[in-house]
Amino acid sequence: MTLPQPPAPRPAAPSNTTVASRRMALRRLGLGAGALGLGLVAGPEGALFAAQVGDFLVGPPVADVAPRQLSPHVWLIYARDGFPTPENRGLMASVVFVVTSVGVVVLDSGASLQIGEMAIRMIRTVTPKPVVAVFNSHYHGDHWLGNHAFAQTFGADLPIHALPNTIAQIRGTEGSTWRSLMERWTNQATAGTEVVVPNRPVTPGERLRFGDVTLVMHHHGTAHTPSDLCVQVVEDGITHVGDIAMTNRIANLDDGSYPGTFKYYAAMQAATGTQLWVPGHGEPGRDLLETYGRFLAGIWEPCVQAVKEGRDLASAKALVLRDPRVAVRGTTMAGFDTNIGKYVSLAYLEAEKEAF
Repeated sequence: MTLPQPPAPRPAAPSNTTVASRRMALRRLGLGAGALGLGLVAGPEGALFAAQVGDFLVGPPVADVAPRQLSPHVWLIYARDGFPTPENRGLMASVVFVVTSVGVVVLDSGASLQIGEMAIRMIRTVTPKPVVAVFNSHYHGDHWLGNHAFAQTFGADLPIHALPNTIAQIRGTEGSTWRSLMERWTNQATAGTEVVVPNRPVTPGERLRFGDVTLVMHHHGTAHTPSDLCVQVVEDGITHVGDIAMTNRIANLDDGSYPGTFKYYAAMQAATGTQLWVPGHGEPGRDLLETYGRFLAGIWEPCVQAVKEGRDLASAKALVLRDPRVAVRGTTMAGFDTNIGKYVSLAYLEAEKEAF
C-alpha cells in the first residue's frame, strides 16, 4: 500500500448528513425511505442497484479550518497529523495556497471532494481571486483527490500540474485504488469524490510565473516516491516539500529510498538555499530537512551496519530502536509503534541491495 497501514476503521453508524444524502439519492431515483429500509431488491439485481445508488452518494462536508498566513503570499490550511479515519473524514494532509496578483495557486488539493470544497471556502475568506492553478506533489491520494472540487468549481480546464510519472500513476491504478481506500478508511465520508487526473506535466527546474510570484519546480530523484515534486515560492523563501519530509510522523517509503531521500535533501538545499520548508504532514520549519533526515539516518545507518556485519533483520531492528536519533521519536511520532518494524525492513532490504 502507499500509506503506512492505518488502524482498521471502527464500524460506525452513518451520520445524519450521510443518511440524508442517501435518502436524497433514492428520491432522485424515484424511491422512498421504504426502499432504503427494506434493502431494495434481494439478489444480484439488488446488489447491482445498490452499487448504482452508491454512485449518487456524497459524504458530509468537512469542518472549516481557518487558514494561517506563512508569508506575504503563502497560506496554510493545516491538517492535524494522523491517518484517514471516519472521525477526521480524511483530513490528514495540509493544503497550501499562494495568493498572487493574477489569482490563487494551490499546492496539494487534499484527500477528497469535501476537503477541496472546504479549502475553497477558506481561500475565499482570504481573497475573492479565483484559483488559477493546482500543483500535486505526488500520486498518493491524500494530496490530490481534492482536485475534483477545484475542477468542479473553476472549470474542467483548470491547469493541474504534476510530474509526468505522477500523472501516469493517477491515470492508472493509483487513481481508482486511492479513491476506494479513502472511502473505506473514512467509512464513506469521502463518497462522491471523482478521480481528476493532473493535466499539465512539469519538468524539474521549470520556472512558472503567476503575476508577482515565481514558482520553481524541483525534483531530484526518488525520495518518498519516484516522482516527488517540490514547489519553491521564490519571492517568499518558502518551498512546499510534499511528503519527502514530515515533522513528526513516520513517512511511507514503500515506493521510496533512504539514500535517495538524503541525496534529494542535499540537492534541494544546494538549489534553494535557506527556506521555510512546508510539509504535507506537520508544521513547517527551517530545520525540517535536517531534523527529519537525522531520524531517517537513525533507521538507515544501523541497517547498513547490520548488513555489513552479517546480522539478521531482528538484530537490525534492535540496533535501530537503540539509536538515540530514533528512540527520541518513539513516544511522540504518529504511527511509530505500528510502522517502525516495516520501515526497518525496507531499510534493511535496501541496504542489502546497496551492498551487492
